[in-house]
Amino acid sequence: MPLVAVVSVALFLVIGLAVDGGSALVSDRSAYQIAEQAARAGAAQLSVSDLRSSGVLSIDSRRAIVAAQSYAVAAGHAAAVSVSGDRVRVTISYREPTAVLSIIGITHIDVSAAASATNVSGISGGLS
Repeated sequence: MPLVAVVSVALFLVIGLAVDGGSALVSDRSAYQIAEQAARAGAAQLSVSDLRSSGVLSIDSRRAIVAAQSYAVAAGHAAAVSVSGDRVRVTISYREPTAVLSIIGITHIDVSAAASATNVSGISGGLS
């Protein structure tokens, strides 16, 4: 009888890991894609005043942060955004609830992804 209980618990854990582990992998990929696109949206926010005054393309930090955060929120998640020079970095972090493992007390899986983007204009490499 104890063997049946041990095997049942082990089988339940394997099923939980398969279901909730698969969900975690999908969530990780989704978070990364959202972070990537949010960073691109931020990097596209060029400073018009810098362009007009010096002819230099640079990112408008304030607008980049707003654009990246807006993209992430529209996709369903909050984002931490930073701008350093010509690079916009976005980090998405959230908790994904578990379906099966919550029965044994594992109620969520932490998901986090980060991506960065820069604005590139013109041709950046030579032709072969």
